[in-house]
Amino acid sequence: MSDLLAEARETVAPPQGGKDGLLPPLLVALTAVTGLVDAFSYLVLGHVFVANMTGNVIFLAFALAGVRGFSVLASLVALGCFALGALVAGRVARSLAERREFLLGVTAAVEAVIVAEAVTMTALAATPVQTGVRYALIVVLAAAMGAQNATARKLAVPDLTTTVLTLTITGMAADHRLAGATGARAGRRLISVAAMLVGALVGAVFVLHVRIVYPLVVALVILAAVALTGFARSRL
Repeated sequence: MSDLLAEARETVAPPQGGKDGLLPPLLVALTAVTGLVDAFSYLVLGHVFVANMTGNVIFLAFALAGVRGFSVLASLVALGCFALGALVAGRVARSLAERREFLLGVTAAVEAVIVAEAVTMTALAATPVQTGVRYALIVVLAAAMGAQNATARKLAVPDLTTTVLTLTITGMAADHRLAGATGARAGRRLISVAAMLVGALVGAVFVLHVRIVYPLVVALVILAAVALTGFARSRL
């Protein structure tokens, strides 16, 4: 238990001189953004994710099978725009590969601009959100999350992909002492899962009980903080 807590603490408050600097807590913050944005997209935009593309592949299959409430077009738009965002971010990442915190700052800043646009569209939209606005939100948010995912992949901080938890949870079990392993990085993996859980929970509560735009507002604040921190750290 002490090792678990120590790993969790080092993830959110890494020691000075650590290999990844402040990247771990910043990526944890972006994992919470994923939960917030996917809660918004699934509950407001109609059974579609803008970050978790595995879910969209399944949703596409459901729609093709004729399951009510799922849209072929919405799933395809999300998948395509996510891939486009990842493509652009991947190209940018190649030129900034040696400046990791600056790269994360750039990505978070671009995401913040996109999410600010999404906040404006949502705040001005009727409830329920009209079809045109719904697809516009899917386009911009999926592209932003594709960029985030590509950047996290380039940074390659172990167990902090910001979007996909399947391998993280697999690692928690497969590398556990009960499986004959060392239990390494269990604390970091737990923090990653908790960040997405809390983000999705907060997002769902806001959508269902407050205002649908609030998950995006919280995501925008987090993204702005990550961008500013990344830029500030890159100058040190």
